Amino acid sequence: MEEQESGDNQMSKTNISLDELIGSGAHFGHQTKRWNPKMGEYLYGQEDGVHIFDLIKTKPLIEEALDFLAKSTKEGKKVLILGTKKQIKDKVAEVAQKAGVSYVNERWLGGTISNFDQIKRSISKMEEMKENMSTGFYNKYTKKEKLLIDREIVRLEKFFGGVKTLTGIPDILFVIDTKRESAAVREANGKKIPVIGIVDSNADPDMIDYPIPMNDDASKALEYILDLVAKVVTENKNG
Repeated sequence: MEEQESGDNQMSKTNISLDELIGSGAHFGHQTKRWNPKMGEYLYGQEDGVHIFDLIKTKPLIEEALDFLAKSTKEGKKVLILGTKKQIKDKVAEVAQKAGVSYVNERWLGGTISNFDQIKRSISKMEEMKENMSTGFYNKYTKKEKLLIDREIVRLEKFFGGVKTLTGIPDILFVIDTKRESAAVREANGKKIPVIGIVDSNADPDMIDYPIPMNDDASKALEYILDLVAKVVTENKNG
């Protein structure tokens, strides 16, 4: 048992920098009046009406989440990264594409996990329309009709482009701002899919299998975590 645990711990050799977390503002929570009491164990105190995270507690939780991600990736599990905030959506796409995993960075569409067959049909429709456009199938249509078709392709790509390689529901959901993305978290919980999540002081950690308690608004802090995720997935993907 000790040998197995040792092996798992060695999978993620990523060093977590407390200086980086502090410098990026990861320690700031929400206003104290907006907190969820369940987050109390992860908080150090408050300053000027804002809760402060105890990053000494956050650091090992990041390591635990990355270890799980490393082990799962090595086993060939499918990861989906979800982050739709304006300040981080481009980084989500960049990191997911770099790591070769699926992502949602526009809006979570209800049923992405709970009704994946419908999502798959929409993806198939998008791919068929793109194929028809590239082969000239739509050349017989009017200019206006082709413009409308092109707009529909762009719309579908916007919402489904990040999940078009999924052949089934993901095995792991990585969520930025678990309160904002509560619908996705519920879908994952319903399908027993493990959730790794950035959990701010106003969220419910009980719904998250691997909570990372920290600021979910600070761009630099979120970029730091996403870069760690990309590193771990990339290093372990081919086992």
